[in-house]
Amino acid sequence: MPLSVIGAGLGRTGTMSLKLALEQLGFGPCYHMVEVFKDPAAPGYWSAAADGETMDWEQIFAGYASAVDWPSAPFYKALADAYPDAKVILTVREAESWFKSTQDTILSRGLPPPPLSPFHAMLKKVIYDPLGGRTQDHDALIGYYNAHNAQVRATIPPDRLLVYEVAEGWQPLCDFLGVPVPDGPMPKANTTEDFRREHLSKLG
Repeated sequence: MPLSVIGAGLGRTGTMSLKLALEQLGFGPCYHMVEVFKDPAAPGYWSAAADGETMDWEQIFAGYASAVDWPSAPFYKALADAYPDAKVILTVREAESWFKSTQDTILSRGLPPPPLSPFHAMLKKVIYDPLGGRTQDHDALIGYYNAHNAQVRATIPPDRLLVYEVAEGWQPLCDFLGVPVPDGPMPKANTTEDFRREHLSKLG
């Protein structure tokens, strides 16, 4: 099953809500960081990808129709090349709001001391190292966030890319994917409170 939707948005931009929306629209299962928690081999795959190794994307995404969030988002270009028929969605939010959310959730704790577990080694290579280790540096993170989003816009052709805030709801997402708008509200999940309750203990 090839990927049909590739999420290029960084974590804390509504990626869990997008995952649930894509699955509701028939573009699932959708790969997300929560899937890494379920597969002991997954951290090793993503560490290897961060090291620049040639990846067997079909192996990593076997059984998945879409992918969003870290760890896959930084590899959006490689995935777009590997799956030329897939559409790309860049989830965004206001930069200051994104920074605050990272500080309250995924970047609220540093990495544990060495030796790192495979999962924490993956976090270091995929998230912490690209940030230069400056995970609480406001200007550095905002700069990284803005540069990433600008690079996605410059890399992916406009007819293949949706720049999307999940607060916009179903209409732009469904128009882009060419599917009917479902009844009911857009999913909303993985708020700061949800994340701290369900996932923070796994990060360190």
